[in-house]
Amino acid sequence: MIRLASQPHVPALAAIHAAAFPPGEVWGTDAISLQLALPGGFGLIAERGGMLLGRVIVDEAEILTLAVAPEARRQGIARDLLEAACQEIRLRCGRTIFLEVAVGNTPARELYCRFGFTEVGRRYRYYSDQSDALVLRMNVP
Repeated sequence: MIRLASQPHVPALAAIHAAAFPPGEVWGTDAISLQLALPGGFGLIAERGGMLLGRVIVDEAEILTLAVAPEARRQGIARDLLEAACQEIRLRCGRTIFLEVAVGNTPARELYCRFGFTEVGRRYRYYSDQSDALVLRMNVP
């Protein structure tokens, strides 16, 4: 089950994020709490071990982070989170979604491609390991 996350969910969101990303990429409770509190910010939490943070400003949305705990991967959780995010963004009148994904993150890139995201840019040496990020864009269905 996926539900909207709020401040009481911050420790769980942070734990999922910490399990899913290398130390230099982890968002702690302060960063997650701040993102949820920003205008247009929202969070989603999957009981099976996934989380997503997003933001909608006017008609543009951004998926800020999507994480699935390693033991919960390959079970459709990321897909379910992304579907729920699209619904939430649609409810908030978002028309376009942007996100960044590591060039080497093939499973995520394949998921985003299935959703209809296309590459619109690249951020060189974006991540702590100096890998590039692809900037992807999709119109909200």
